[in-house]
Amino acid sequence: MREAAQDCVQASLMDIAIDAGRIVAIAPCLSLSGTAEIDLDGRLVSPPFVESHIHLDSSMTAGEPRWNQSGTLFEGIEIWRDRKQSLTLEDVQQRAIATLKQQAMQGVLFVRTHADVSEATLTALKGLLAVRDAVKDWITVQVVAFPQDGLYGSPKNEALLEEALRLGADVVGGIPHYELTREDGVRSLYRIFELADRYDRLIDVHCDEIDDDQSRFLEVIAACAIRSGMGSRVTASHTTAFHSYNNAYAFKLMGFLQRTAINFIANPLINITLQGRADTYPKRRGVTRVKELWQMGQNVSLGHDCIQDPWYSLGTGNMLDVASMAVHVCQMTGRAEIDACYDMVTWNGAKTLQLEADYGIAVDKPANLIVLDATDRYDAIRRRSPISYVISRGQLLAETVTPSAQWHGKETAFAQPSLQV
Repeated sequence: MREAAQDCVQASLMDIAIDAGRIVAIAPCLSLSGTAEIDLDGRLVSPPFVESHIHLDSSMTAGEPRWNQSGTLFEGIEIWRDRKQSLTLEDVQQRAIATLKQQAMQGVLFVRTHADVSEATLTALKGLLAVRDAVKDWITVQVVAFPQDGLYGSPKNEALLEEALRLGADVVGGIPHYELTREDGVRSLYRIFELADRYDRLIDVHCDEIDDDQSRFLEVIAACAIRSGMGSRVTASHTTAFHSYNNAYAFKLMGFLQRTAINFIANPLINITLQGRADTYPKRRGVTRVKELWQMGQNVSLGHDCIQDPWYSLGTGNMLDVASMAVHVCQMTGRAEIDACYDMVTWNGAKTLQLEADYGIAVDKPANLIVLDATDRYDAIRRRSPISYVISRGQLLAETVTPSAQWHGKETAFAQPSLQV
């Protein structure tokens, strides 16, 4: 299959040739007779978006059984605790696949989803494992075994987490700030690292997702990463308390983090919505120190986190919305910073998910790419440009016809000033 990626009149524009699901050539003005072509008319070609952090088990449940009136993280947890009592495999699978299709239409072809493993039936996990296998021909899904109610919040939860790994979960999750005590939180992290080592799994922890400046489990993750040597396999998600740390402590912690290769995931849409709810004014933004972590060379990616669920009743899965929010709330408005925010929903996410070997647009790579109705990354984020084409494994997966706007109002004419001699 041949993708006529750009207009050959301009030397900087390229054609991309695809065969048997892989990229076989990238060059100006390729001539491949007898092949199908898509003329992209000079539009931006990009690697697919990577959704680093989402909860597919709860997606599309907003208002069930009730709406989150306070808008807080903790009311959301309570609502989900009620909703998950009625989960069935069919319920989880139908909503998850519907969400994945919605994401794929918007250029997402790699997804890391968390699955709540706090219920004895493990319905959410089993449903998402089945979805992962069912959609593998067109989208890559990683499943995190996530003990939503805390690893030690119930006597059964530790065993459920390990059972989830035996069933095939790709990643070990945790939520230390929601354990019953600080000591339980630290103990849960030690156990997570033990399990990841035993089962050869990645780690992705909901860490310090709270406004409390005394919630300091990130330092424990950093210490465990340094001692275990697992750094690049470890991800700290949210870390919103980092926003509230005093600078003396934050700068000391950053020094420790630079000794690790751990990944960070911020979720700007959700973090800006859930955090700071107890503040009057000034209100904290609640998003972790994305700009500073990026500046010091840590790998930072972005997630949507929630789509129409008890924590966030909005959202469509559009990663350009996520990147745009990061640009604004993290005050990353310089051109290099805007470009970095695009990396955070593409390349950095691939690094977080450990997918770099097969990610990107290069000869011999799998033919996974998207075409945006944009001239460059800045234009894509500024306009949240539509995704014209989604190519997955060399096949056209989705196509969007860009809306065309026409002006029907009167033109405004201005009188020309007369020249006085």
